[in-house]
Formats: sequence, C-alpha cells, structure tokens
Amino acid sequence: MLLDSTGRSSTDDATTLPRTALDDLVTVTGRIRAAVESVVTGRSDAVDVTLAVLLAGGHLLIEDVPGVGKTTLAKALARAIDGSVGRIQFTPDLLPSDLTGVSIYRNQTHEFEFRPGPVFSNVVIGDEINRASPKTQSALLECMEEGQTTVDGVTHPLPRPFFVVATQNPVEMEGTYPLPEAQRDRFMARLSVGYPEAAAELELLDRMETRDPLGEVTPVVDVATVERLVTTVRGIWASDAVKQYVLAIVSATREHPALRLGASPRTTIQLLRAAKAVAAMNQRDHVLPDDVQRLAVPVLAHRLITTTEARLAGQTPADVVTAIVERTAVPARADRR
Repeated sequence: MLLDSTGRSSTDDATTLPRTALDDLVTVTGRIRAAVESVVTGRSDAVDVTLAVLLAGGHLLIEDVPGVGKTTLAKALARAIDGSVGRIQFTPDLLPSDLTGVSIYRNQTHEFEFRPGPVFSNVVIGDEINRASPKTQSALLECMEEGQTTVDGVTHPLPRPFFVVATQNPVEMEGTYPLPEAQRDRFMARLSVGYPEAAAELELLDRMETRDPLGEVTPVVDVATVERLVTTVRGIWASDAVKQYVLAIVSATREHPALRLGASPRTTIQLLRAAKAVAAMNQRDHVLPDDVQRLAVPVLAHRLITTTEARLAGQTPADVVTAIVERTAVPARADRR
C-alpha cells in the first residue's frame, strides 16, 4: 500500500484532529520538557521517551546504574505536573498493603474504613522496584493494567491520569527479585538514562554547586490538561499500512531464533500508542514509520527473553529488535496527487 507525503493512503478514511489541539499539545509538552530539563541535563532523548509514554497513557521503567539521575528524572516530571504524587521506596519487607492501602476497623462506628496507599496518586514513583518481593510487585499488576485496585474484595478506581515511573538497578543483583515477565509487560517502555556527556556533566556541576534545581521545579500543567492530551494522542491517525508495519515488527519477535519469548499483543497496542504520541509531539495528526522505528527498542526490548546461545554470543534483546526493524519492509511513500 502506498502512503502519500502525509503518511496517508488513498484508501484510508481518517478524521483529522483540529490543529488547535495539536498546537496545545506541543505547547504543553514544551513546558513540561523545559521543567524536566532544568534538572536533568543532556538527556533529551530520555525526556522525549518519558513524555511519549506519559501522553500515550502508559507506564515507564527506568533501568540504569546508580547515580545517573533515574529518580531525579521521575521526580522532576512529577513536580512539573500539578497532581498527587506517591513515592514508594521498594524494600524486601514491603507488603502489598503498603502500596494499595488497608482497611481499618473503627470501634466508634463499628465499620471498616479504607485508607488508600500511595498508588492512589496521579504519578507513582517506585524506586528500586526489583528490591520488593514478587508478591508485592504483583500488587501493581491490576493497578497498571486496569487503573484500579482490589482490597478485601472491594474494587477502588485509581485517579486519572495514572502514571507509574519505576526505577531499578541492573548491576547490583544481591537482595533483588527480577521483575517477572507479566510485570515487565505492563511497562510501555524501558529506557536507560546513561552517563551524561562531559559538557552536560560540567553544566550539572554548575547547577548543583549552590542550589537544588529539583526544589525549584514548579507545576507547569494540571492533571486535567494531561488527561486531555492523552485523549488527543488517541485521536492521532494511523493508516492500515502503518498498523501492518507495527504488527510485522512485533510478529517477527515471536519467530526470531535468538528469542525464547517474543512480544505480546499488548506490545502491538502499546507500540502504536507510543508512536502516536511521538507523532503528536512533532505536531502531526498521523503516524509515520519513523515514529514506530524510534520507539521500537524502548517498547519491545524489555519484554523479550533471548536464548542461552544468544546470550553467550553477546546478543541482547535490543540488538535483536534493531535487526528486526532494519529488515522489516517499510511501507512505501508516494507524493500526494
């Protein structure tokens, strides 16, 4: 199928979003980006992925070595949004009720009163999530997928928007519990912050020498606006050819000889939603294959499990995804007639 210069095909029937909605989205995301980058320097790619996941209505896993700014990035984003923030420091003795809340019996009323936990927040920061037991980690499954939690047989809806940003250290494995595949699959994307370049680190020294930039971050957007932007992103149009391109990439992971576990159908949905967010952030009302390629590794790699042979050969899931994207045929484009 041929795509024209706007990414549309002649057979597609799409509804175009109002230009004002896209302009508003670009303006708001620009303010959020500026607030975050006032604290996190030299990480523009990481900030872009974080914003894309937020606008796509997903959840983010930040995985990297200590001291590179994982928690700082999450806290800066949370402070830029004028909503409730729940901070959870995951430890081996953390209980599921410490996350979701607990019902307390009141002698005065002879009734149980529910006290909500930190998951009842718009932005939930989970620091070192792999230090909690699998039982506690699993308490987030229902929250992240369905936007609700069930305590003592009673289902409680979580506030909207609901955005989980979890961090973990992939180097120090003593006393940790690797995230199960079901938990990883709930995260729309995983990113590594990485070490900053010399110039960015020097700028960081200047900023941190006499003040605390994180403490100076003030809200630049409210939660109602964020929820409206999420709705706008859902309205971004994707042609049948782009959808088939997304499916071809995800399907290839299920058949690749270097992978023991491929990507789930949830991955297909989340990759398309993330690509829509990237398109919207670039002020486009339609998705291009470039948007899909940009998010392929962050969205797919953390869900895949390589075979023993591939690991011994030094092949990572990110390498496999990159190879799949390179060999998957891109939908052809033609000029509008």
